[in-house]
Amino acid sequence: MTSAGPEDLVVTRAALAEWSVISGWAADEGWNPGLSDAPAFFAQDPEGFFIGRVGEEPVSAISVVNYDADYAFLGFYLVRPDLRGRGLGLATWRTALAHAGGRTIGLDGVVAQQHNYRRSGFEPAHRTLRFAGAVPADRPAPGVRPAGKDDLDSVIEYDASCHPADRPRFLKHWLTTPGHRAFVRLRDGRLTGCAVIRPAHDRPRIGPLFADTAEDAEALLLATAAAAAGGEVALDVPLSNPAAVTLAERFGLSPSFETARMYTGPVRPFAADRVFGVTTLELG
Repeated sequence: MTSAGPEDLVVTRAALAEWSVISGWAADEGWNPGLSDAPAFFAQDPEGFFIGRVGEEPVSAISVVNYDADYAFLGFYLVRPDLRGRGLGLATWRTALAHAGGRTIGLDGVVAQQHNYRRSGFEPAHRTLRFAGAVPADRPAPGVRPAGKDDLDSVIEYDASCHPADRPRFLKHWLTTPGHRAFVRLRDGRLTGCAVIRPAHDRPRIGPLFADTAEDAEALLLATAAAAAGGEVALDVPLSNPAAVTLAERFGLSPSFETARMYTGPVRPFAADRVFGVTTLELG
């Protein structure tokens, strides 16, 4: 293993049961992955997860998840720390990217890797800051209630207006995975926002936080905070939505981690002003 190089690497598709190792690597990097994310991730595209091995040992990973005929998302690009700088990551990258075919690919890239992503054809769309801290759990969240089965179609439709691709398979799992708490806000019987909070390795993560207005987003943020019993939460806020930044700062949340949303080409228009919190940096 001490002399392992790309010629020793075998990249294969990963099974769901194998992905816990990769989530552990992500946790070691400080990415704070959710504790139960994998079933929802694999539900969207079970063929989109890859592990590189030298012999029997996992040494690298990546996901390239296809949403539809036009859009895919890349995440979990990781190489074991003791084997970095040997070309193993690039070999894994090249193998996995073929899965996307001619689709536009999105990713949320950490600052240290953004120049490498540019060399691979990714261009930045906006910066994203992870804000973290405690939100009051004792303030009312008017118009908000837990999402139920009857809300699924409305949430799927609303989500489609806030994301570059439809993703009903993902959402059916994301809203109902054990430990995930989903909320909707309604005004005059109409859905005006939705949010999910889930347990993670460090602090619970909120995502998505989609809302028509800052007022709707605030009510949903308060509901998720109550679900976290007033403990610290994390929210990935796109700087392309100034109202979202203002909301996070008003509640005293502090920036702790930065990425950039990057694309290899055009994506379908979506309501960026409704995105107060990104669903997940791993799958967009």
